[in-house]
Amino acid sequence: MRLGINLGYWGLGMDADNIAVAQEADRLGYAVCWAAEAYGSDAATVLSYVAARTERIDVGSAIFQIPARTPAMTAMTAATLDTLSGGRFRLGLGVSGPQVSEGWYGVKFDKPLARTREYVEIIRKAMSRERLVHEGAHWTLPLPGGPGKPIKLTVHPVREHIPLYIAAIGPKNLEQTGEIADGWLGIFFDPAHAALSLDPLKAGRAKAGAEPGKEFEGFDVCPTVAIAVGEDIEAGVDSQRAYTALYIGGMGSKEKNFYNQLARRMGYEQAADEVQERYLAKDYAGAAAAVPHQLVDATSLIGDTARIADRMQAYADAGVTTLTLAPAGFTLDERIAALRTGVAALERAGLA
Repeated sequence: MRLGINLGYWGLGMDADNIAVAQEADRLGYAVCWAAEAYGSDAATVLSYVAARTERIDVGSAIFQIPARTPAMTAMTAATLDTLSGGRFRLGLGVSGPQVSEGWYGVKFDKPLARTREYVEIIRKAMSRERLVHEGAHWTLPLPGGPGKPIKLTVHPVREHIPLYIAAIGPKNLEQTGEIADGWLGIFFDPAHAALSLDPLKAGRAKAGAEPGKEFEGFDVCPTVAIAVGEDIEAGVDSQRAYTALYIGGMGSKEKNFYNQLARRMGYEQAADEVQERYLAKDYAGAAAAVPHQLVDATSLIGDTARIADRMQAYADAGVTTLTLAPAGFTLDERIAALRTGVAALERAGLA
């Protein structure tokens, strides 16, 4: 199992720290450094800067939002980042959610599965450097009846195939991800509930022609997990409550929150209701307090090196191939210590 690092969002007052974290992860041999975007910093600019300040570590978008860019623009960005980084770019995509898609980008959040499939098809055509022709429900290239003509990408990426990941939560999206992507970007992944995610992914891999028993060969199962190092487990859990409450309570409306639905599928129906009710009422402290201890502990790496090593073993046994750590909300020294503990725990578990 390999390790990754997720820097989260840029522009939150710790940008210099983020570069130091990325450089330390590079020095320690981490496989990939991811950056996110929502409606603040864009991931592409951040990743180009990180790539320029590191040497070996891959840089990846977790995620580029599909409503933010046309598929051809995403192909251009991916090819450019792969060239600038010397072949170190990983393309992570996601549909975002209705509030951001429609409120920020002005793009209707409809038929996300079909839109994602078509988006990936166009990107792969463009990246193959064939002349771009596409007729679909969401995009037609070139536009008919006008001066447009089939054009091919002029940039030559370092690699013929840039790894493409999709962030997916729901069963249908997970199945499609297994079918059309090279990897999955997960969140709030509990090894004890691995089947909720891996069974649909496995079905998608089978659709793509994977042999029985070999569905995940060549496919990267890559969840992001919070990490809090220390002897006090309760304090570690408390450090992650606000983050968990934000997603389960506030990432979406009451009717459409994918993270809330995931918590329900994991057996936390009552807590999911309470967290969301409090969060939407702007009782953020109450929402954080309502997050179950077990939910945080089961989806994070909390404790000393030995305990984290045991949890890493559970993730590896569940089928995770890249475990991305998110030491967010801490000082630079604490984040660096978490990176080093991650390596020590991986070695202690015999997974390095």
